Amino acid sequence: MTKHATSVDQSDRKVPYNLRQSGSTPVEMLISTRVRKSPYWHLSMEAGCWRATVYNRIYHPRGYVRPEDGGAMVEYDALVNHVTMWNVAVERQIQVIGPDAEAFVNYVITRDATRIEPMKGKYVILCNEKGGVLNDPILLRLSQNEFWFSLSDSDIMLWLQGVNVGCQFNVEINEIDVCPVQIQGPKSADLMADLVGDAVRELPSYGLMEAVVGGRDCIISQTGFSGEKGFEIYLRDATLYADDMWNAVLEAGKKHSLMVIAPAHHRRIAAGILSWGQDMDFETMPFQCNLGYQVPRKKTADYIGKEALERARELIVAGTPPFKTTLVGMTIQGKPIDEYAPDFWLISGPDGGEPIGYVTSPWYSPELETNIAMGHVPWEMRDLGNKLKVWLPDQYADMPGQPVDAEIVEMPFRQSVNPNAREIAKAAGRDAAF
Repeated sequence: MTKHATSVDQSDRKVPYNLRQSGSTPVEMLISTRVRKSPYWHLSMEAGCWRATVYNRIYHPRGYVRPEDGGAMVEYDALVNHVTMWNVAVERQIQVIGPDAEAFVNYVITRDATRIEPMKGKYVILCNEKGGVLNDPILLRLSQNEFWFSLSDSDIMLWLQGVNVGCQFNVEINEIDVCPVQIQGPKSADLMADLVGDAVRELPSYGLMEAVVGGRDCIISQTGFSGEKGFEIYLRDATLYADDMWNAVLEAGKKHSLMVIAPAHHRRIAAGILSWGQDMDFETMPFQCNLGYQVPRKKTADYIGKEALERARELIVAGTPPFKTTLVGMTIQGKPIDEYAPDFWLISGPDGGEPIGYVTSPWYSPELETNIAMGHVPWEMRDLGNKLKVWLPDQYADMPGQPVDAEIVEMPFRQSVNPNAREIAKAAGRDAAF
């Protein structure tokens, strides 16, 4: 289908998603000074990076093993069986520091910042005044008066600075020269213990510690984007010391079969971890994308978006949600999807008629032996077990030009070794959004 799909109701959006199915349409990426090269860029090239995208206006490595050598599924095998390092310097670090840091952060996130202890982190969201999700970073609290927003793919620093022009909290808000790498996989704790000592093994989920790696000062967090056991190393003064830290990890990783890979979206999908700009954006409300647990009922302090979100919850309970679609998990038939989707593939009802929704994040799960995906469908079709049809490209379809069967299933698709915030909330009975 080459036309934009107008049968998908996007009337609640100011800027509809482009649902034209144009395929991969490969072009050569222009490397210029308008987009930043991270301090780890040259190191990723040395490690074999052959393709990249742009994330937070920084070039982002997205492939090390070429398709003819097994591609992303070889990288996946290293993640789930050994240990991997990812260049995620694109997670820009925005520092909020000063006497009013807690009060300011509490005003711009939906969760209660006063409950985050120093040297702890939390997965949080920031919303605009309409309740749309602007960013879903990991928030690190270094001390009573210092926070770092480790950003997903939207540049929130200017928004934070703009908010404070009007509010005048006593804080400074700046991007700082701190860049993370992720260390993910079942051998990650052993590797990290070799680097910084056995104390890292006791680090709780979202816990932080100071450490030295390769002779350079770092913050270590027990976090990640994979659902596997994992950590992040936040290198201070990364522009100066990237090689020292990176090479120390490579050297320590030799006995653990360390592999440098791209962020494993196939694994984060299985864990139900969202990708901003792909599964949601600033026109998506938390209740649309399984983030309703991030909107507390008991936070008495005011925060940006609070009125809109509380009103939305009332409308949902009344059966009249203020949005058209909601994000669901799906299993999808067809041939194994072993690459990034270049389009939002279209979803039809069980009869295979006109499209009613779109796939946001698909991939093949070796453990489940089926394709899994997230996607948006009409709110009234969200129930588990509902049957759908998905219009896959011909290379994945059972029959070219024909949709394949799909079914709405629960997320996460499989249990995480390192549960994400939603899984933790669900296990504790705190994920009820409405």
